[in-house]
Amino acid sequence: MDEKVSAIINKYNGDRGQLVSILQDIQAEYYYLPKEALIQVSETMAIPVSQVYNMATFFKAFSFEPRGKHLINVCLGTACHVRGAIRVLEIMERCLSIKRGGTTKDHKFTLQTVNCMGCCAVGPAVKVDGEYFGEMSTDKVDNLLTKFE
Repeated sequence: MDEKVSAIINKYNGDRGQLVSILQDIQAEYYYLPKEALIQVSETMAIPVSQVYNMATFFKAFSFEPRGKHLINVCLGTACHVRGAIRVLEIMERCLSIKRGGTTKDHKFTLQTVNCMGCCAVGPAVKVDGEYFGEMSTDKVDNLLTKFE
């Protein structure tokens, strides 16, 4: 049994109603949800493993593949797209040496795209670890990435 997962479960007193919070904490620790951790949650909390997987697959925020420490989302919605979001994405892909959906070899960054962030007035928009950056341009990408190293 993984002691970190046990500590997370104990933090919530094994409360089944806190399953989402437990999974969030596990993902924050490992940057994804390892299969072994989900099995441990199932066994420790006496919840069928199918229910644990159901919860984990219901929310897009959870990942079964290792992610980077920093999650980058580039908005490709219409307003951002017409203002150059594709060029911003291409520069990020070059700077990080990954394609959208990928994670850097050092597991520092994961690059994803979204269809809309709801910040159309300040597009192109990029979100890193939940922090929004509007009016993003190709010239600003390097400074943005440096901020999170």
